[in-house]
Amino acid sequence: MAAAQAVEEMRTRVVLGEFGVRNVHTTDFPGNYSGYDDAWDQDRFEKNFRVDVVHMDESSLEFDMVGIDAAIANAFRRILLAEVPTMAVEKVLVYNNTSIVQDEILAHRLGLIPIHADPRLFEYRNQGDEEGTEIDTLQFRLQVRCTRNPHAAKDSSDPNELYVNHKVYTRHMTWVPLGNQADLFPEGTIRPVHDDILIAQLRPGQEIDLLMHCVKGIGKDHAKFSPVATASYRLLPDITLLEPVEGEAAVELSRCFSPGVIEVQEIQGKKVARVANPRLDTFSREVFRNEKLKKVVRLARVRDHYIFSVESTGVLPPDVLVSEAIKVLMGKCRRFLDELDAVQMD
Repeated sequence: MAAAQAVEEMRTRVVLGEFGVRNVHTTDFPGNYSGYDDAWDQDRFEKNFRVDVVHMDESSLEFDMVGIDAAIANAFRRILLAEVPTMAVEKVLVYNNTSIVQDEILAHRLGLIPIHADPRLFEYRNQGDEEGTEIDTLQFRLQVRCTRNPHAAKDSSDPNELYVNHKVYTRHMTWVPLGNQADLFPEGTIRPVHDDILIAQLRPGQEIDLLMHCVKGIGKDHAKFSPVATASYRLLPDITLLEPVEGEAAVELSRCFSPGVIEVQEIQGKKVARVANPRLDTFSREVFRNEKLKKVVRLARVRDHYIFSVESTGVLPPDVLVSEAIKVLMGKCRRFLDELDAVQMD
């Protein structure tokens, strides 16, 4: 019985110890365990696989993906970071820049501004094309000149009172439609995601006048095209109390974990600890510093239960980003199968 439990733990749990982590590698491949049928079975996979959305708002998404291997989970993460396309500033035509920000630095800052435009409605620009068209390019104009405020108080030292347009924000970027873009996209739909990103600061007499060309690209080419601020996953924590923990030890145990993980209950006048919500734990392993408590707790993670966190830059909703990542992965699978078919025909 003990041997069977040890095998099951090795197959399904990553165990965190005081000085290391056990069962890190996937071992449930065919023929590795006697008595287990680990051959690929589509029906079994469909039965065990599920996706549970835990939280979603306009900019972030947390969901559980259960029943997959680390390779698949990491493929989703990498695709979200590097292969879901967006629109970003690629070329900056500087007509006048008398600010203290050099042209190259200014162009780099502009490239990192997320642009609210659906990349699925645009095509990739052909390599070597100097002039963009309405199907592959968005154009923005930035023209700001700083002047003195004639109505400012004489004894004022506040730049906000002394100067007009001394801070250049993304709200100053004006979309210049190309071709029939004005008919295709309603006013206000093509814009920077945030209108309060500070681009530069000016003083009277200084001016920025430039034209920006935005193109479609992927994060693998440049980080400015990445559609997510963060895309990460972690395994679901599994915390087990090996024996009852009562009294002050229960309170001390709750302090060793993140808030909400261990709950202290009053049962027949005694304080008793129980695992309330292991999902909240960050696994600091603080409990292993306590000589009395480290032997009453087992820390592990469920091997095939992944908690994904996706935070969008605002270009597209996070649920759309995940669906686009799935489409990219499906496309990779189709190309691989096509390559296999071509090899077999040869």
